[in-house]
Amino acid sequence: MILNIINFAGSLCFLLYGMKLMSDGIQKSAGQKLQAALAFMTGNRFVGLLTGCILTMIIQSSGATTVMLVSFVNAGLVTVTQAIGVIFGANIGTTVTGWIVALGSSFEIKDYAVPIFGLGYLFYILKRFKSKEGFWLAIMGFGLLFFGLGGLSDFFAEPQVKSLVINFINLVNNFGLISYAIGLFIGIFLTALIHSSSAMSAIVIGMAVAMSKEGNSTLQELEEFWRFGAVMIIGSSIGSTVDAILAAIGANANARRTAAVHVLFNVATVIIVLIFFKPFISFVELISPGNNIVFRISMLNTVFKVIGTIIFIPFVNQISKFVSILIKDDKEDEANVYRLEFNERMAIESPEGCVFRAQNEVKHFSDKVAQMFDELQTGFSTFNSDFVTGGYETIVKIEDYCDQMNEQLTQYLVRCTHLHLSDEAKDNAALMMQLIAEMEAMADGCLNIAYQLKKAIEREMKFNKEDFDRLLPYFELARQLMFFIYKNVARIQRLTPEQFQFASELEQQIDDERKALKKLARSRLESGGDVRSELLYMDIIRQIEKIGDRCFDAAGDLR
Repeated sequence: MILNIINFAGSLCFLLYGMKLMSDGIQKSAGQKLQAALAFMTGNRFVGLLTGCILTMIIQSSGATTVMLVSFVNAGLVTVTQAIGVIFGANIGTTVTGWIVALGSSFEIKDYAVPIFGLGYLFYILKRFKSKEGFWLAIMGFGLLFFGLGGLSDFFAEPQVKSLVINFINLVNNFGLISYAIGLFIGIFLTALIHSSSAMSAIVIGMAVAMSKEGNSTLQELEEFWRFGAVMIIGSSIGSTVDAILAAIGANANARRTAAVHVLFNVATVIIVLIFFKPFISFVELISPGNNIVFRISMLNTVFKVIGTIIFIPFVNQISKFVSILIKDDKEDEANVYRLEFNERMAIESPEGCVFRAQNEVKHFSDKVAQMFDELQTGFSTFNSDFVTGGYETIVKIEDYCDQMNEQLTQYLVRCTHLHLSDEAKDNAALMMQLIAEMEAMADGCLNIAYQLKKAIEREMKFNKEDFDRLLPYFELARQLMFFIYKNVARIQRLTPEQFQFASELEQQIDDERKALKKLARSRLESGGDVRSELLYMDIIRQIEKIGDRCFDAAGDLR
């Protein structure tokens, strides 16, 4: 018996690791496109529903989808209302694993598990197929999944184990309605323990496969197991919410609301189905093919999730308002404080999603630098005390915010580089560290120019209007280059040769204009111009040119 228990534990580990390998492999193969789909394909409840369903079917993990979703809501990429549809879809999408297992049980899939794993490993280690290593990892995971499932099926087919299971179910059934509570608790507890409702479904289906083999069980024993297994599957829906709860710990109010939606939706669906348990079971039996309890369990899992979605999808806005009342807004933090938390759950479930999160923070960084440029341009245009009391103070606050972003984003990206990432994601992480260093330098340059401008206004320095006006088109050249880079930084998009050539021409124009303006300033000095004004004028020219250099360096990084 001890050897049987060890075999069970080993088979379960193969099953769980196979599912993890499949999920990681598919995510690695798809790069960050899956995360981008989750962040941007949430236009309405039905698009969100479809997105969550398809994404979870692809990566074989509703936990990974939910953890990504909570993280994206925390980052402000997705609203709570948009997230609700995705949560509903993820619950449906996760049932596909049960169908894969059920279909695989129709023949001895274990016999093919080792060759499938071996094929995946062979191509994984061959260098010429290295670009598709994520796909081959998924194939290896597929083989391990069915190897583990075969082991579970063999375990439950053992006479001692089968007898123990049947005796336990018979004992529990003597308690009447309490038996449902026991099955529900087992489903909740085991799913929370292994962090996977899909794996829990596979375990129950593995038990069903073993008991369904000819001569293994009587019709009455199968019927009793079917109802008890159904309750365990229903309970697993509540246990699966543990990942969302863990991901929301320490997150902002909206992320906690998203996790609350997941918990409330699953709990409410379970309560409704349990209230109408007998007609629900009869309906599943009616639409299931034949008397095969393996397919019945898979059908129950899908129907259960679909019914919950049909009931609650019309009330997305009301659910969003309810969780907003349930979970109060965060206390107002200082407007100039930046926080970027590294989500440990997301690092486990979806390491590629961490890099995608950082990409959007880099976009936020570039937004701040662009805002500093706008404030400076206004200051050059007005050149009055309004800039001192308004624009300058704004630039100081933004620059301090950029300092915080630079430090925390760099730390975040360094941690990302230690995750199991695709080559594309690793390259993106390294590129982002270069870009934020360049943008921090741009922010410093903007602050220096703002300080010089403030000093000129406060000291009431006099400039020849025609000469000062020439600073505006010069600054506009730097601004054009900055915004050209900004558009590509926001998408972490590589520059084409034509785009890089355009950036080179803009940078050359800045250099040419700098030389012309400095020559004019020296001429005025030689002609008896005000020394303080002319030196400050040249310093502003130099600072603008340095910003242009930083922009061009960023263009080189993106090349």
